[in-house]
Amino acid sequence: MVNEPQAGAFPNVLLRWLAATRPAFLGVTLIACLIGLASAATSGVEVDALRAVTTLVLALAAHAAANVINDVHDAINGSDAANAARIFPFTGGSRFIQNGVLGLREAALLGYGLLALVVPGGLWLVTVSGSGLLFIGGAGLFIAWAYSAPPLALMCRGLGEPAIVVAWLLVVCGADLVQRASPAWLPAVAGLSYALLVAGILYVNQFPDVAADAAAGKRTCVVRLGPKRARWGGWVIALLSGGCLAGGVASGVLPMAAMLALLSLPVSLCAASGLVRHAEQPARLVPAIRLTLIAAHLHGLLLVMSLLIAPGVPE
Repeated sequence: MVNEPQAGAFPNVLLRWLAATRPAFLGVTLIACLIGLASAATSGVEVDALRAVTTLVLALAAHAAANVINDVHDAINGSDAANAARIFPFTGGSRFIQNGVLGLREAALLGYGLLALVVPGGLWLVTVSGSGLLFIGGAGLFIAWAYSAPPLALMCRGLGEPAIVVAWLLVVCGADLVQRASPAWLPAVAGLSYALLVAGILYVNQFPDVAADAAAGKRTCVVRLGPKRARWGGWVIALLSGGCLAGGVASGVLPMAAMLALLSLPVSLCAASGLVRHAEQPARLVPAIRLTLIAAHLHGLLLVMSLLIAPGVPE
């Protein structure tokens, strides 16, 4: 396991800020953008490189901002500080505030500063891609804030997983819309199965944190259901994701090649089985957590590849 960061570990302020965003976990957003770009490309849209790179940078910045804002509000409510069962680096936050790497004020300025920096670039993309992007971008920034911050604090109300599904679906649809300049069903259907698996990452990570979350008053799904009942949620998410993908192909919205992404399903089911066995044994959940991460990344990359190799899908 990776050691937790300690005060003085990052003498370079820029490296400290970068590390505080949890860059190792930003890959899910990179893949979501690639799905959106592949969706546009398979529909015959010529991908504009500048718009694509700008979309990717802004999406990664928004995700990084959400990570830091989450750490700030978990530090305020005390859930991370009291989390003795955490499995670093997967659960329990970045530990930057708790271990004195960043002060609470510095972390808040970093998180909300990153969120603010997304706005100018997003407005430029709106001018070149159409007003529909204003809704998608605005909704994405709202979720990045509302997921952790009161008064909504969606993660504390059992709404964390739905918020994650919507957020990553917006990333896919936004990346497509920037290129296509008009709404389409293909990116929404293509992105849904992937967004569900990203939500599954959040879901499994709640199990080691359940006692600390409950003590801090965070009513996550696992706190509400209890680990014994909630352990079956991994199976539900995995099967629902696979069903959405298969349904998209059956409906004709997705090309048949998209079924290639179902090669990730056995990995998801292995992770779900591990969660069922060890839901009440946090220290033994590392394999399930890792497999959940692998399944989401594998599914997304296979989906990108399948869209790129498929015959054109006109919209």
